[in-house]
Amino acid sequence: MGHMIEEVALERGHQIVARIDLDNRYDMNSPAFADADIAIEFTTPQTARQNILDAWSRGVNVVCGSTGWDVQQFIREQTENGRLQHTGLIWSSNYSLGVNILFALNRQLARFLQPYPAYSPHITEVHHVHKLDAPSGTAKTLAEDIKANGEGLKANGERLLANVPIESIREGEVPGIHTVTWDSEVDTLTLSHSAKSRKGFALGAVIAAEWLAGKKGFHTMGEVLGIKN
Repeated sequence: MGHMIEEVALERGHQIVARIDLDNRYDMNSPAFADADIAIEFTTPQTARQNILDAWSRGVNVVCGSTGWDVQQFIREQTENGRLQHTGLIWSSNYSLGVNILFALNRQLARFLQPYPAYSPHITEVHHVHKLDAPSGTAKTLAEDIKANGEGLKANGERLLANVPIESIREGEVPGIHTVTWDSEVDTLTLSHSAKSRKGFALGAVIAAEWLAGKKGFHTMGEVLGIKN
């Protein structure tokens, strides 16, 4: 992802002032890093939190795409301690423009189906064999949004959405396929997004970085894309 983000950023006329990896984290202390407008952070669940804090300590806003860690708890902590009043952060489980449109459609469909308990949702996600987390952060976001927007759904008098089933498949070099299915005895509704390459994720991250420059607080890709629901 780092190489792809750099390629897209350069295509869009930006300058890369620092490249940070496991073997050169000390470069975050460099004047070049401190001079950056934005740091784009795609690493691991174990390192993302500290990477964000280190970038903030050098006055650099962050676009973060690392999944598999408790982002919401981190945002609550940083809001409560006032840190987010002085710095900027965007976190998304997926920066693809198409996936963020899928997120919006998923929320809307969950609301549409609130009155119809005959429909049951489940999610399938397919990724390359190198992906570290399962389910994917994108699948978790889809499930959380279904629960938040369809909590009025009931089946047989019981609350339906205490848990939305997620099936995770790891095969080959698949960039990412996410499918939300609402099934009933009479028909099936399906929302799906299939990435053709990882360039779409990189493009969305760079667009988010452009939008976040100079801003404070926590923001979402919905804000970046002007998606209101």
